[in-house]
Amino acid sequence: MRSVAVAAAVTLVAAGCADGGSSGSGGGSGPIVVGSVNALSGAATFPESSAAAKAVFDAANASGGVGGRQIQYKALDDKGDPAAAAAAAREIVGADGAVALVGSSSLLECEINNKYYEQQKILSISGIGVDPACFNSPNISPANVGPYHDMTLTLLYGSETLKLDNICALLEIAGNTLPSYQAAIDEWTKITGKKLTYMDATVPYGGSDYTSYIVKARQAGCKAITVNPVEPDSIGQLKAAAAQGWNDVTWLLLTSVYSENYAKAVSNAGAGIYVPAEFYPFTDADAAQNKEWRELMTKNNIPLTSFSQGGYLAAKYFLQVVKGISGDINRESVTKALQEMQPISDPMVGTPYVFGKGKTHHDNTAGWPIKLMSGTNKWELAEQDWLRIPKN
Repeated sequence: MRSVAVAAAVTLVAAGCADGGSSGSGGGSGPIVVGSVNALSGAATFPESSAAAKAVFDAANASGGVGGRQIQYKALDDKGDPAAAAAAAREIVGADGAVALVGSSSLLECEINNKYYEQQKILSISGIGVDPACFNSPNISPANVGPYHDMTLTLLYGSETLKLDNICALLEIAGNTLPSYQAAIDEWTKITGKKLTYMDATVPYGGSDYTSYIVKARQAGCKAITVNPVEPDSIGQLKAAAAQGWNDVTWLLLTSVYSENYAKAVSNAGAGIYVPAEFYPFTDADAAQNKEWRELMTKNNIPLTSFSQGGYLAAKYFLQVVKGISGDINRESVTKALQEMQPISDPMVGTPYVFGKGKTHHDNTAGWPIKLMSGTNKWELAEQDWLRIPKN
């Protein structure tokens, strides 16, 4: 999920007029068509999510499919381009007659296609939801926590577990993400009664020098900072702080920096970097929670990342629901089954998954705290259990 925050760097474009559409594949013994819209090329890519979903479906097909029918999985590339995202959705939903979308992972496709999915009465279990529309549509329910609950979790861990005070926020905002990040901070305040010491929502993506932002934060008295960065930006901010001799600041970051490459690139982490992993930490190689996922990904040469965890789980959730359908498997029956499904628990996540009939889907509220300390170049578990956002 290292690039989750990249979504904010994209200008999100609303789109979506209905086409004639298809009521979905189905009937008889033909294949069950399932699709996904993904950033497979462009400035920031998410190829692992749909690759993981395909691996799950391939394994299911090798075991006889669903009711004797094979899953025909089609993953299209939106290239990080709004027009391509709209075209990909129409090809899968309209021309191919997919029964659902599973494992999508894109910078912008939720914003572009959510109204179209409503018009076509098709549901999407995203592998990785990124932009706000992924969590605010009745037809999209991501498998992951998402950057906004991620921010609430990292603030909760900093203030309530690490007992940090004078927490500040440096936010990288583009498109329509600021209200969602502000709501996440407001939720932390509502739970704890605490407020940020300082906030700067003008921090740029891809900045060449973050010194001025770091100096202002230090002068404001910040002892800990939450940021929603992509990896290069975070590394630049850490270097700027170190250059100022500011080595006692704690960083409360998001899953967007949780990767082994980031850990290898960070030598000075100040007083430590803490992240709430959205799935059970994949860097815990011996964990029983990830055993089946790890074996399937390794067998198919798919990188072990949070992206592939999301795509894997999205496909597992879909299969479990579809296998319970009595009668024909088509878009109508799949939509009905997902909306009426019982919650599914999995050891890779801290919150049971359910699609349901809600107008929004932002119910995954658990992260596993992990940490990266100076000089270790390695992520380690910070806790032995999930951290959950309390219910209000």
